[in-house]
Amino acid sequence: MLTIRDVTGSPNWLDVGTPDIDGAASFYGGLFGWEYRPGPPEAGGYGFFQLAGRTVAGGMQTSAEQGPPSWTVYFLTSDADATARAAEDAHGKVLTGPLDVLDRGRMAILADKADVPFGIWQPGRTKGLDLVQEPGSLCWIELYTADLPMAAYFYRAALGLETYGVDFPGGTYTTLLPGGQGEDAMFGGIVPLSEDPLEAEAGASWLPYFEVEDTDAVVATARDLGGTVRSPATDLPGVGRVARLADPYGARFAVIRSAPRQPGQDGPEGA
Repeated sequence: MLTIRDVTGSPNWLDVGTPDIDGAASFYGGLFGWEYRPGPPEAGGYGFFQLAGRTVAGGMQTSAEQGPPSWTVYFLTSDADATARAAEDAHGKVLTGPLDVLDRGRMAILADKADVPFGIWQPGRTKGLDLVQEPGSLCWIELYTADLPMAAYFYRAALGLETYGVDFPGGTYTTLLPGGQGEDAMFGGIVPLSEDPLEAEAGASWLPYFEVEDTDAVVATARDLGGTVRSPATDLPGVGRVARLADPYGARFAVIRSAPRQPGQDGPEGA
């Protein structure tokens, strides 16, 4: 499962870029109970979403030139410069950085071979998220891509991630975990775009999942707050009740009320 332990290669941060940070703060506040706290002036407009005083995400206002509204997932690294070089060697791209973020840490925005952006974070004073797996916080991530083997190769070369196939009725779900860790360290999966018409239409991307107490209630609230219901609440046997949404500005994400975990059970796709 996704963890806030200091495990290289695991997701340890995420943030949303939006054309209206005040509007986004209102939406996610109403949806998850988050409170947006602007960072210091030297942070350049970057701020933090908190739940009961614990940081669950970051966010900032972005322009159209910086790309469409979206969530970005960051992975823990002990050396951002070395990881950026490894990504380039694996035929990815360095989009931003690496650069120091005050004394908080060192980061870069990279892209994989399919041009899917993601971040890396080398902690300084800010180690990462304060809360995961609980209602209102990140609990899983999925990569939707046209070429699963290519993606598995890239993320192993760049981040040291390993894949593990889990059989379920009708197929196999490819999970992701940090190298050298056991199956309990799985934090996400890779889904071929050919198997998901909804994400195929949207294009290759990372999709964050947030844990919720009541999927149907969150879906209704998202609609009332101006969000889009991309796929309705659906039961995945043994996994939970899942829905895919977008905020009023188009940033995509998913929510899940997880079923009680059983031995050998992993991931929102029913793996």
